[in-house]
Amino acid sequence: LVLELSQVVIPTYGTVPDQQNLHAPEWADFDDKPDSLFFSDGQRRIDFVLVYEDESKKMTHKRSGRKKQQRKRQVYESNLINNGLQLEATRSVLDEKLVFVKVHAPWEVLCTYAEVMHIKLPLQPDDLKTRSSAFSWFSSLFRVDENIIKPEQEFFTAPFEREHLSNFYIQDKDTFFNPATRSRIVHFILSRVKYATKNNVKKFGINKLLDSGIYKAAFPLHDSSFSHLSTDPDCPSERYLLYKEWAHPKNIFKLQPLDFIRKYYGEKIGIYFAWLGFYTNMLIVAAVVGVGCFLYGCLTKDNCTWSQEVCDPNIGGKIIMCPQCDKVCTYWNLTITCESSKKLCIFDSFGTLVFAVFMGIWVTLFLEFWKRRQAELEYEWDTVEYLEQEEQIRPEYEAQCTHVVMNEITQEEEHVPYTACGKCIRMTFCTSAVFFWIVLIIASVIGVIVYRLSVFLVFSATLPQHVNGTQAIRKYLTPQTATSVTASIISFLVIMILNVVYEKVAIMITDFELPRTQTDYENSLTTKMFLFQFVNYYSSCFYIAFFKGKFVGYPGKPVYWLGKYRNEECDPGGCLLELTTQLAIIVGGKAIWNNIQEVLLPWVKNLIRRYSAAARSEKIVPRWEHDYHLQPIGKLGLFYEYLEMVIQFGFVTLFVASFPLAPLLALINNMLEIRLDAWKMTTQFRRMVPQKAQDIGAWQPIMQGIAILAVVTNAMIIAFTSDMIPRLVYYWSFSVPPYGNHITYTMKGYINNTLSVFNVSDFKNESKPFPPWLGNQTTCRQVYRDFRYPPGHQHQYEHNIYYWHVLAAKLAFIIVMEHVIYFVKFIISYAIPDVSQKTKSKVKREKYLTQKLLHENDIKVVKKTMGKIADKIFKGVDGPFRPKNE
Repeated sequence: LVLELSQVVIPTYGTVPDQQNLHAPEWADFDDKPDSLFFSDGQRRIDFVLVYEDESKKMTHKRSGRKKQQRKRQVYESNLINNGLQLEATRSVLDEKLVFVKVHAPWEVLCTYAEVMHIKLPLQPDDLKTRSSAFSWFSSLFRVDENIIKPEQEFFTAPFEREHLSNFYIQDKDTFFNPATRSRIVHFILSRVKYATKNNVKKFGINKLLDSGIYKAAFPLHDSSFSHLSTDPDCPSERYLLYKEWAHPKNIFKLQPLDFIRKYYGEKIGIYFAWLGFYTNMLIVAAVVGVGCFLYGCLTKDNCTWSQEVCDPNIGGKIIMCPQCDKVCTYWNLTITCESSKKLCIFDSFGTLVFAVFMGIWVTLFLEFWKRRQAELEYEWDTVEYLEQEEQIRPEYEAQCTHVVMNEITQEEEHVPYTACGKCIRMTFCTSAVFFWIVLIIASVIGVIVYRLSVFLVFSATLPQHVNGTQAIRKYLTPQTATSVTASIISFLVIMILNVVYEKVAIMITDFELPRTQTDYENSLTTKMFLFQFVNYYSSCFYIAFFKGKFVGYPGKPVYWLGKYRNEECDPGGCLLELTTQLAIIVGGKAIWNNIQEVLLPWVKNLIRRYSAAARSEKIVPRWEHDYHLQPIGKLGLFYEYLEMVIQFGFVTLFVASFPLAPLLALINNMLEIRLDAWKMTTQFRRMVPQKAQDIGAWQPIMQGIAILAVVTNAMIIAFTSDMIPRLVYYWSFSVPPYGNHITYTMKGYINNTLSVFNVSDFKNESKPFPPWLGNQTTCRQVYRDFRYPPGHQHQYEHNIYYWHVLAAKLAFIIVMEHVIYFVKFIISYAIPDVSQKTKSKVKREKYLTQKLLHENDIKVVKKTMGKIADKIFKGVDGPFRPKNE
């Protein structure tokens, strides 16, 4: 229950209460102490800052509008004072229109709301001995210097209760509530204080006042400058220490001071960096194995028999391939694909198969070990029972609670914002809207596919086309390559544009859905945004991996898209290389774009504001004004940071069979990402309101879903996109009798065996190529790696026995690989408990102490009061037998 104190509320916008009934903040001039975090008296700590523009200084003709804003603000500040907060106003040093209202929460207010919010506070120091790991000496090489950032003392904690104040570990009232907790309590009050009513609807909360422009900003203060220590001896300069030992690029190989981050920024930011650091550390193993597989491919590419046949002028040089489009395309020589076949040998090897299986197991290990690490953080940071006790209802939800329903559990009336029918209508509308926008994304992907089909004809007509293929440009720039690169760039631009649109759409849908708590809101928004981003980012990769080149028919009977465009074939080197190209462009472009958007833009904005402020004045500027000129963190906070990393996680796991170096690139990116995010948060943004968070929210089940899907996609990439299965079938079945002519198992003759023959006289008029046929040959080879009977056979151009052998082998491979990996994943999930034994012991010890200190003490008081009667009662209850006279 939210504590209700007496408040002054405007009955309507047109009615103003007597000014004598309103309490106003104290006014004080700046005392020329730029690093001070206290009121002008030097005693009361600034827990929050509100900023507004003085209406009397504004040059505007809308006088009535100015008065309305001023009245709302006056009533709001008066109600803050009625709720026990203390306010002090100071005019800006650089801009006389700006007024800074500093907010201080006294001890009584902190105690009252700490109990209302069920905030856990220290009972006594942790007395459980922790066993040092055998690798602690190694990890100590990468830890932050403990002489600079001292380790936080561990305490057993319990939800705060004022009646048990003496049982809590209070050495100093000024430090019992740390700055992060104080700011969180003040923000809780700011979000729930009313300022007006209209049509019997209460208007309250700092968020609405910010949205309407009545206040320009509201934020807690950084405790110092990031570039130097504070000159105020009462300021701990934690921001400076974080910048020096965490955010500075020199610390790129150091472990993060997570407890210190949590202390300064709160649990929500702390758990993000804990997850990001854990993910990055796990990528080290994946990157090492991926590099090993890549090196294996590089070392064995010279022994790749089928690639040698493609490049051999006596084999590949004599194979003439059929045109890959109608009319404008001509015949081409197989040796054109020599370079791409060599590259394909690196990625399409047995090492890739091993790596795909390894990544299926790695992702399970990552998720299971993260659960254990998360359980440790939940205990250490006092969020184990957070959702049950501390989660508060969103002010936006409370404001809409106009319907009365009966609670089935308490059998009491409670207010809700909508009836069961209204909730059903909202959910139906939201679900329909999500599906509509997903279909719109798919439509944009289809548009890119149509571009591919149409522009391929242009490139086929303009790029040099010769049968001998001796030109250098033809070796590296085929029509398929040019189409793939340009389509990938266009796809990336479309993705970036749609991201901006879908962000606003997802927020609108979630706001209309009206979730009850902030966690529910973020989880709902996360699910919607990830669905949009999943289709947006991965659809083009799924198209290339599983659809492109799979349904093209054969030269005499091609398949057409939309009845007009001939279906797209893979690059002569295969679709696996094209998938790698697509991944490289999207992942690389996304990383560059995000760094520009997240780091460069805030830095440039702050630089412009800093220089413009310096040009106006060279006066000493207080800490609150310095922080005001920083960038706001935004309503969604860390949402985009999580989204960026989870999308990357999808690329690393879903399509890793096509690019073993993906974990290495992700590792390098994440090592930079940690420091860039830390630098940005420490130097470029205002201090975020500290928030509690029990875990990483909806991102956990999303990653589990990606992990399950990754096994399927990698198995299908190896089976249908790479040539591994056809090569194995040829080696074990078709290279020796009865199908082959070789005495022993070999890969010789593989290329000639997999390229079907087509008679040029069977071309239809609408697809017959314009360029004349060179030489006396009457046949060309069909679609790259196709298996059909030759002309003249009774089943000519139909799939031969090799095709059905390969198809059966592909399906068998998918089933076996999936079942093996899923079985191993199940064993790993069962073998690794979600909570370690050490954490379980700590939780039990804390519950025991809470029971002993807070509840048994109450029993002692009762016994002392009741005297001998109580002793007899308790002896009778506790004894194994009850006396006869009783």
